[in-house]
Amino acid sequence: MQSYESLKEAFDNLKTKEDFCISGSCESESSESLIDYPSYTDALYAIMMAPISSGVYISRWDLKEIAQNAGESMAIHPRKRMFELLMKYASDKETMQLVLDAFKAHIEEKIAIYEELTSEFPASKEIFKNYITKANSIIKKFPAIIKEYF
Repeated sequence: MQSYESLKEAFDNLKTKEDFCISGSCESESSESLIDYPSYTDALYAIMMAPISSGVYISRWDLKEIAQNAGESMAIHPRKRMFELLMKYASDKETMQLVLDAFKAHIEEKIAIYEELTSEFPASKEIFKNYITKANSIIKKFPAIIKEYF
């Protein structure tokens, strides 16, 4: 039976050799960098994908549908990666306009749902009013996004 000191020594040796890589997380194992997209992607992700700033939640399936409406076929990945791939696809002004038009249509569908809920449940009007305001403000930012990044 091993003593506590020999077990501690073996553990310390493992730590110094950095043998604690989880499969796929070590530098030598990563075959593709996830940062293969323009730098504005993180800024757009924070603005458009966070419900606190956009007023709508966009799921992975929503992103897949938005990509399809913009002319791109996309597999299901984590949300952030799907958004990154969509922004990589939208590498020129015309394609970005298609993507933003698809986002606009999707957000307008969500706004219509919010408005329907407020008409059927008047007590929820104050809650959804904030979401509708945020969603409309995101749509108003789309022309500025095209100007600023393209």
